[in-house]
Amino acid sequence: MDKDYILKKWLAGELTDEELATFKKSEDFKLNAKIIEGAKKFKASQFSTVRSYDEFKNGLKNKKSPLIRLNSYKTALRIAALFVISLGIYFAFLTSNVTTVQTVASQKTTFELPDASSVVLNANSTAKYNKKKWADKREISLDGEAFFKVAKGATFDVITTNGTISVLGTQFNVKNRADYFQVTCFEGIVSVKSHKESFQLTQGKTIRIIDGTVVTDTIGYKKPRWIDNKSSFKSVPLYEVLNEFERQYNVTITTQNIDTKRLFTGGFVHDNIDQALTTITVPFDLTFKKENLTNITLYSSE
Repeated sequence: MDKDYILKKWLAGELTDEELATFKKSEDFKLNAKIIEGAKKFKASQFSTVRSYDEFKNGLKNKKSPLIRLNSYKTALRIAALFVISLGIYFAFLTSNVTTVQTVASQKTTFELPDASSVVLNANSTAKYNKKKWADKREISLDGEAFFKVAKGATFDVITTNGTISVLGTQFNVKNRADYFQVTCFEGIVSVKSHKESFQLTQGKTIRIIDGTVVTDTIGYKKPRWIDNKSSFKSVPLYEVLNEFERQYNVTITTQNIDTKRLFTGGFVHDNIDQALTTITVPFDLTFKKENLTNITLYSSE
C-alpha cells in the first residue's frame, strides 16, 4: 500500500482500526509520531497545528538542516596550535636519540661514544651524535675543538662547518672555530675534506686553514698540548691566540693600538693567568692590565 496514502489518512484520522494497528508497527509511524509530538509543543505567533497532509509534507521538504557557524579566527588558532604541537612532537621524536656534550669557558670534559671511541672536548665546544644510528653511521658533529681516539671499525666522520674529517681507526685532533680550521693526525691516516680541497694526513702531519689560507706542517708531540692544560701555536695570528686565551680563562681581552694580525709562536698555560699573559705579551713588547676579574687590557709598552 502506498506510504503517502496511509500517512495522509493517518493525519486526517481516517485510518481503520486494522490499518492503524499495521501502521503503528512500521518505522514510518515512529518517525512521524515524533514529528507530530514536537509540533504540538512548538508555540508560534501564527499557528500551532498541522492542517493537512500536503502542508505537512511540504514543510518537511522545505525544512533545512541547521547551519552552524564557527568563529573562523578561533578555529584558525586552534588548527595552528594543533599543528605546532604535532610538529613539536615530530621533531622531539627525531631528536630524542641525539646526545649533546657541551663545555663552557675554562672547562674540558671526556666522554665515550657507543663504539668505545673516546672524545676529549676543549673549552667552549659542542659535540652531537645519534646513539640509535651509531651502529650504522659513526658520525659526530663538532663546533669547537676535540681530540678523538677512534676504535677500529666502519668509517668515522667528524662534521664541522669548515669541512669533514673521515677515518677508520686512529687518533686525531680537530679545531673548528669561526675562521680557524685545523686537523692534526697523531696515529693512522686521516682524510680531510674542506669546502675547496681534500687532504690526507698521516701520523705527525697537520693542516691549518685560517681565513682561507692553507698551511701544512709537521708536529713532534704525541697528543694535543691542551689536554695537559697548555695551548701551543706556530705562526698563528695574535688575535687567534687571544681568542683561545679568552676561552680558557673565561675573560674578555681588549687591545689598544696593537696589530693583532702579527704571528705568534709559543704557548700559554691554563692554570696561571699572570704567567699566561706574560708569555703572550713579552714577545711583542706589550703590557697587560687586569681591570677586574673578567676584563683585561693589552697595550703597547712604547
